[in-house]
Amino acid sequence: MSLVAGSYERFIWGYKLKSRKHPQSFALIPTFSFPSHLSTIKTVAVYGSAAVSGGNDDTIKIYDLSSSTEIGSLHHTSSITSLSFFSPPSISSFPRNLLAADATGSVSIYEADPFVHLKTLKVHKKAINSLSVHPSGKLALTVGHDECLAMVNLVRGRRSFYCKLDKESSIVQFNQKGDKFIMVVDEKISVHDSEDAKLITELDNKKRVLCTAAGGNGFLFTGGEDRSVTAWDTKSGQVAFSIEDAHSARVKGIVVLTKDDVLGEAYMGDPYIVASASSDGVIRVWDVRTMGPGKPNPIAEANTKSRLTCLAGSSFKSLRRPRLENLNEGENQDSAAAE
Repeated sequence: MSLVAGSYERFIWGYKLKSRKHPQSFALIPTFSFPSHLSTIKTVAVYGSAAVSGGNDDTIKIYDLSSSTEIGSLHHTSSITSLSFFSPPSISSFPRNLLAADATGSVSIYEADPFVHLKTLKVHKKAINSLSVHPSGKLALTVGHDECLAMVNLVRGRRSFYCKLDKESSIVQFNQKGDKFIMVVDEKISVHDSEDAKLITELDNKKRVLCTAAGGNGFLFTGGEDRSVTAWDTKSGQVAFSIEDAHSARVKGIVVLTKDDVLGEAYMGDPYIVASASSDGVIRVWDVRTMGPGKPNPIAEANTKSRLTCLAGSSFKSLRRPRLENLNEGENQDSAAAE
């Protein structure tokens, strides 16, 4: 398992979760840390050996996790607010595309092997807060500062739906199957049917939600100002379990694994390893099978001693090195047509 975290201090942090000699004993092994951006890192994404980070310096940085190195940059004209990889289910070892949302309300689409700019679409009137790609790769949802929800048709390369919300949403995310999606508005989480956006249920977290991660079988993991990691059963609308005071500061990122290569084997079914990161610089890894009365202990922990802003991870192994065809990709984006 690879974890990558970004921080206010411009640093990017990389870790590997590895098993120790003792059964069920793990450790977070640092693989790299360096100031990759010129200002705050706002978002990170990981898939196989490919990782990217975006920040307020209008730049996407690309990393090869197999060699723990930065291999290039993609330049924008505004801050990067959200990043997401996509790969078809049949191609699990390396992403096919990268989508990047920015502060102008645009979404840029890249081929990921090699990293080549394909198109930039004007989607929102103001900055995009969150971006989520459907598992089919045919569409994506975005929410923005303009208090709107938008749908992007990735096959035709255009915005296909745009509607006003009652209040600005900070997060939008599909579940693993893609038949539902969630939106976060402060402490409220609404679950919707992907077919017609009909509201299915609402979840009340009491305090503001800052990050989410989709789990299997209708589970949704959230973290935020309550400093806890909460697992919701979106089918019943109830809390399945919660790690109270999982951190001593706000939880800013959550990663849920869908496959496990920590022990050298893959499994399909309920994920049981969850990682969380807080604004005081601490990353913790939890085995959710141990959830019960009382506060569980993390199975691994690392302290970056920086103010973390985001967390991403992957359990997919890849022997392929990310390729970058043009280091000055920004010149292509500047001339891309906006719709």
